[in-house]
Amino acid sequence: MPVSTSTLDLATKPLSLITINTSLKRCTDGLIYYRMGEINVKLIPMPETLLLQLFQNNPYLWLAFVGLLSLLVGSFLNVVIHRFPTAMMQEWKHECNLLLGQNTRDNTPSPGLLSSISWPASHCPKCKEPLKKWHNIPLISYLFLKGKCAFCSISISPRYPIIELLTAALSMAVSWILGPSWAGILGILLVYFLVPMSFIDLDHKLLPDQLTLPLLWIGLIINSFDIFVSLESALWGAIIGYLSLWTVYWAFRLITGKHGMGYGDFKLLAALGAWLGWEAIPMIILMSAVAGVIIGLGFRLCRTDTDPEMPFGPLLALGGLVFLLYGDGTWQVVNRLMLI
Repeated sequence: MPVSTSTLDLATKPLSLITINTSLKRCTDGLIYYRMGEINVKLIPMPETLLLQLFQNNPYLWLAFVGLLSLLVGSFLNVVIHRFPTAMMQEWKHECNLLLGQNTRDNTPSPGLLSSISWPASHCPKCKEPLKKWHNIPLISYLFLKGKCAFCSISISPRYPIIELLTAALSMAVSWILGPSWAGILGILLVYFLVPMSFIDLDHKLLPDQLTLPLLWIGLIINSFDIFVSLESALWGAIIGYLSLWTVYWAFRLITGKHGMGYGDFKLLAALGAWLGWEAIPMIILMSAVAGVIIGLGFRLCRTDTDPEMPFGPLLALGGLVFLLYGDGTWQVVNRLMLI
């Protein structure tokens, strides 16, 4: 990084720039410093640093920005949740027919997962009329249309605005606790992954590799810069996260002969371990298991039929988000409960 002598904030001792340690450090004021013995050489803030400083000085502006952005992202996530599994199943069916040498009318090649999300344009599932741009405004369009299609008046599922609101609420919680920082920005990105994976798992008992594996790699990459944990902790988090549920799965299968969970759960927990470190794995498993028991008991008390194959992905996502926000505080709560 080029350094202008006019931007150096040096002490009285004249020292050569050649003696500067090349390691960079981002300090709490958002500036970048070279460390030179007892002297910090201050560099010109980068544009993204200036933007973060703006949000740090105006926390409610940061919160409003994240909320509005997340409503828009939540609208897009509705499309991903609805179309992604359908495109995957169409692709699997096409590949199976090719493998079996069957030529059927339904054996049309899939347009591709990314293409299926962007095309065709948003439309009513009943009358197939393409929606106008103002019909796709998150939350507002649903309220303005009173939850009905503008063309055929069929009821629109309230799930669409719920997902938009949930995405915005979780993102705002992350942004408020972690603040306008790289950790806050990446925490919001984690929410954008976990929301669609949770709802896809609820609908299809499926956690796509196209989501879990990129999430794992992103976690390893960002922690190579020590964003949440060290790279070593992230690497072992991925390994322990995968092997812990893999071991439970095979032990359960050998004892009962049944499948207790899917491989997508292993990969999701590995991804959370890559983001939050190996220390987070026991707490995520504990919180997920407790949440599952509470939900199951709630259904029993309400005499509601429950699916014996309850998806575990949403519970893992919940545990991961709680640990992201409160970290070691979750262990303190557990210790207090054990003392009661």
